[in-house]
Amino acid sequence: MQGIGNKKVLITAGASGIGKATAVALYQAGAQVHICDIDTAALQSMATEYPDITSSQTDVGDPSSVQALFTDLGKLFDNELHFLVNNAGIAGPAGPIQNLDIEAWKTTFDINLHATFYVSRLAIPMLQQAKGGAIMNLSSTAGLYGYPNRSPYAAAKWAIVGLTKTMAMELGPQQIRVNCICPGSVNGERIDRVIASIASATGESTAKVRMDNVRNTSMQTFVDADDIANMIMFSFSDLGAKISGQALTVDGDTHSLAVYK
Repeated sequence: MQGIGNKKVLITAGASGIGKATAVALYQAGAQVHICDIDTAALQSMATEYPDITSSQTDVGDPSSVQALFTDLGKLFDNELHFLVNNAGIAGPAGPIQNLDIEAWKTTFDINLHATFYVSRLAIPMLQQAKGGAIMNLSSTAGLYGYPNRSPYAAAKWAIVGLTKTMAMELGPQQIRVNCICPGSVNGERIDRVIASIASATGESTAKVRMDNVRNTSMQTFVDADDIANMIMFSFSDLGAKISGQALTVDGDTHSLAVYK
């Protein structure tokens, strides 16, 4: 896509799932892509498959680890960055609020919200050095609706929407666009684990939980990682040059995440 070739890109949690699909799409469009991930094995697999995509082993929930990432990235990219994808996230615990573990709650916010701050605060000066660019934060349809038995995840993803809109207002005068994307349920191992966790917390079968998710979308479908990557590509390209401050949904038209008995 026009406007992506030769651009410098950082993608967090870029070695699998949505992050990998986005990294590959941007790389194939001619961008210089750097990914980070906490999963060493996934990083090694990515390096074997795409040796030109550089990488760092990083715990984005740890500010010192993020600082080390940007020390290396500054040298690699000559202190310039055009696009940032804050993709890192975890599912968090499932169950009613009164049953949730405090540390699991905190960890969900550390990865799903605080990491976006840790990374963005160091990326923004590099975007400013490049004299413009774009940031895509990963929210969720859970950031638009209540989500029974997934309260820490939903709360963190709602916060991402507010953070995104505020960042867009702060950075817009510098020609840095900021959006967030709200995926629906994305096919893959992660949603399988989420479904199993909800089934365990509610006593429902995994088949019933999966069917409830599908029924809550107009298109009666989950989405794929490539669907999310395509929206990120569009937003970063010249075609998305005036899109900022938006929560962009790719979800088959989700109309509810609530399942009432």
